[in-house]
Amino acid sequence: MGLSKKDVQHIANLARLEVSDEQIDDYVEKLTQILDMVDALKEVDTSEVLPLAHPLHMSQPLRVDEPTEKNQRDLFQANTEHVEQGLYTVPKVIE
Repeated sequence: MGLSKKDVQHIANLARLEVSDEQIDDYVEKLTQILDMVDALKEVDTSEVLPLAHPLHMSQPLRVDEPTEKNQRDLFQANTEHVEQGLYTVPKVIE
């Protein structure tokens, strides 16, 4: 499958890429090679190939959800007067 200069310019426009006239011929050649390789892969018979393992079919070992550090909220909030019921208070910024 070959691409034309017009095809590459259209693809570049859709991708919002700026491609100069000097680069077009190189892009046409390289993109055509990529598409030819994909076409060659389509011809390979994979009917005997088993699907690969997929991580969604495996169980995830989970650890126990336990705190690893002690609660130091009171120590941290001792540095400010702007605390109410264990929460920092801030000025209202949305009307």
